[in-house]
Amino acid sequence: MLDIGINLGFASLEPGLPDEELYRRELDLAVLADQLGFHSVWLVEHHFHDYSLCPDNLLLLAHLAARTTNIRLGTAAVIVPWNSPLRVAEKALMVDAVSGGRLLLGLGRGLSRREYVPFRIPLDETRERFDEAAPMIFEAVETGFIEGDGPFYPQPRAELRPRPTRSFRDRRFVVAGSPDSIVSCVRVRAAMMQFLVRPVPDMMETFTRYRELYQAEHGTTPPPIALNVNMYCHTDDELARERHFQYVNRFFLANVEHYEFAGTHFATTKGYEGYAPRAEYWREIGLEKAANDYAATALWGNPERILGQIEAIRDVIGDFTLTLAPSFGGMPHELARESLELFAREVLPKARGMLRSPAASQA
Repeated sequence: MLDIGINLGFASLEPGLPDEELYRRELDLAVLADQLGFHSVWLVEHHFHDYSLCPDNLLLLAHLAARTTNIRLGTAAVIVPWNSPLRVAEKALMVDAVSGGRLLLGLGRGLSRREYVPFRIPLDETRERFDEAAPMIFEAVETGFIEGDGPFYPQPRAELRPRPTRSFRDRRFVVAGSPDSIVSCVRVRAAMMQFLVRPVPDMMETFTRYRELYQAEHGTTPPPIALNVNMYCHTDDELARERHFQYVNRFFLANVEHYEFAGTHFATTKGYEGYAPRAEYWREIGLEKAANDYAATALWGNPERILGQIEAIRDVIGDFTLTLAPSFGGMPHELARESLELFAREVLPKARGMLRSPAASQA
């Protein structure tokens, strides 16, 4: 069965929208997704800027634990270098306890210089910080004890409360957008989280590398690839295309600005060299074409079209899970709700019943 969830970005891209109202709208979609039968809701961690304002996703997930019943609660992701490993593990165990074991724990290392500067952490330290802290966190939520002897997070052995009552072995996720991150993801036996920024066939080299490394290191089949993708669904196919491209393009340009994807600094920043070719390519083709190319890779259209797009992904990638971003680029809340409801009625039951493609899974 194909697990399908939603991802909330908390972007403030609608002029004049109060932050409090933004939170009300995003959390409304999370509660709606639970009522509609989605598998999971994932919350980002971002700071300081309109691009996204959700400084503590575990705190918000504790809130959602009280407002929802069945939906899994995911972090996409806790940005490890911005947080104390001990505090992440403590809060994760607390959210898991109050939600009845619904937490999905995703970790990442971040990418934006605009966010790292206020935290006073150089970008060239993020790889070492993540590789030191992530194993501490995953081990702590498994055993109930945390310790570490590394240079960044020296930690005397401490018992955490509440104690873990369920394993996180199949609830570990790592955002892996660079070659080094894939290695880190495999090392902690986590599922690979990826944001769909290119057509799936163009990303298969990355997915295949993760699967091969995981199989070689652990001697077992890796977890399904966890794909995140923008989605807009409407009965009118042409109207869906028009709205989708309008709001995705706005989201894309905000994304490029926030992460400085058109800049040249990646090539000379330790641990981020893998992003340099993408930045160079976008500078060459121009941001307008890059935005349209990005929008074309997402899910849009009437229910039949979107179902076909999901089937096409399945045929190429094989085993995967799908997380939809239903609200982006300053999209009016009513449009996001209607799109999500239509998807749940017309696409979700059929897509959820998809079996993976044996040919693609064995490739």
